[in-house]
Amino acid sequence: MLKVVKTENGLVRGIPAADPRVISFKGIPFAAPPTGDLRWRAPQPAADWDGVRDCLEFAPISMQSIPGLDETNIYTREWNVDPSIPMNEDCLYLNVWTPAVSTEDKLPVYVWYFGGGLQWGNPAEMEFDGERLARRGIVVVTVNYRLNVFGFLTHPQLWEENPEAPANFGNLDQQYGLFWTKRNIAAFGGDPDNITIGGQSAGGGSVLAQLNCQGNQGYIQKAIVESGIFYDPFQDRMRFTKEELLEQGKLFFAFLGVETLEEARALPAEFIRDKNNAFGAFWGTIPDGVYQTDTYWNNMKAGKLLDVPIMTGFTNNEFFTAPQAEDPDALKKEAEEKFGDRAQEYLDLIHAKDGLEAAKENGFVSSVELGIRRMCSLLEKAGAKQPCYVYEFGPEIPGEDNPGAFHSSDLWFFFETLAKCWRPFTGKHYDLARQMCNYWAEFIKKGDPNGADADGTPMEKWEAFLEEKPAVMTFFDSPRAQVKPEDEVTAFLMDVTARE
Repeated sequence: MLKVVKTENGLVRGIPAADPRVISFKGIPFAAPPTGDLRWRAPQPAADWDGVRDCLEFAPISMQSIPGLDETNIYTREWNVDPSIPMNEDCLYLNVWTPAVSTEDKLPVYVWYFGGGLQWGNPAEMEFDGERLARRGIVVVTVNYRLNVFGFLTHPQLWEENPEAPANFGNLDQQYGLFWTKRNIAAFGGDPDNITIGGQSAGGGSVLAQLNCQGNQGYIQKAIVESGIFYDPFQDRMRFTKEELLEQGKLFFAFLGVETLEEARALPAEFIRDKNNAFGAFWGTIPDGVYQTDTYWNNMKAGKLLDVPIMTGFTNNEFFTAPQAEDPDALKKEAEEKFGDRAQEYLDLIHAKDGLEAAKENGFVSSVELGIRRMCSLLEKAGAKQPCYVYEFGPEIPGEDNPGAFHSSDLWFFFETLAKCWRPFTGKHYDLARQMCNYWAEFIKKGDPNGADADGTPMEKWEAFLEEKPAVMTFFDSPRAQVKPEDEVTAFLMDVTARE
């Protein structure tokens, strides 16, 4: 086993995982600490070290708010951040799990980006343990990155200071971790020419951001986007112009009581974190003309997204969209604003004549499923040569809260880490998790999820998604391949947003 590995910056020592056939290396620096004058700048190379660096435990998490345990909020209950967990602006570290016995093994590599709305989260969460994937012959890398205002501040002075890297610092951290992996992973027994990137929720959106960067050509061979692409034709709350975000940055500096980047960089990180919590803004990825030349939607239409095999899917009890109107007249106006001369067609589809409540219920669709179908349609229309494999996750999730297959519940299954969760999962859940992890591993290895179960039995065949044959692998009690055409409302929304 590879217990001591030579990286470009020095030697690192790992430790056997629970399964001693896997060695884990935790807290490997892949970039310089983004502190002081490096705050709000693109990541820089890590410093070299002498001797052997012990990489036996996770590094501190990125600066973020700690919500505390809230019994009414399923997410803080499920993945509550321990208030005592180390947190530091010096956060650019990654973790590796490898089953390799030699640097010549050339195993497939999986680089994982955690979710959390780009505001919260960390790669040390229990569900992201890479051991079970590694046991399937994969080198797993989980990357930490800057979050919230530390990773995604937009401010005019940043554009003036460095127009080549003026924003999206958290995404640049993710990219830097990918580049580090390409350069170093052979030393861990990985194949630098067989790298899959993956993520869930905002981590999935981050995968799309990396696919939307032409500078990543050749670094990414496959991609997994779990519940990470949304399309909501009714709500614009997360769509801001560059000008609006630049103004938000100026307002935040005023809230901090500073006028210049130099003054802001001199402030304590804890002060900025706490002021950001009070400020209440969301910060995220924007087209900056360099790393993101345009939105990924526009680049999909133009055929500019990196053309690699994609696995993507959604849970059946996560984000939904519907008309936002609060009375019948407003509903008619909303339809006209959104759909123009097809407004009446939409109103008829949702039976608006039966009243506002019925219309909203009839118009209820999954914004993630809509986003996935829209992405697949746009890629196919743009001439993408690589396949998209689509899944729907919807098993019964146990617990007295009876939550359904909520957003992020699939993470325990794909990583096969159910035993770390407080929920009383039973044998059927463990069987499903084993099979889901198998599909994931096969896709990471070769860009096709099909293969055999642990006993050699071929798994249910998973076909690629096409508009003429929308194949979906459903993960309910067990994997089941289905063809799932759009319902009428989804078909209408697809027509006006992806097929115009």
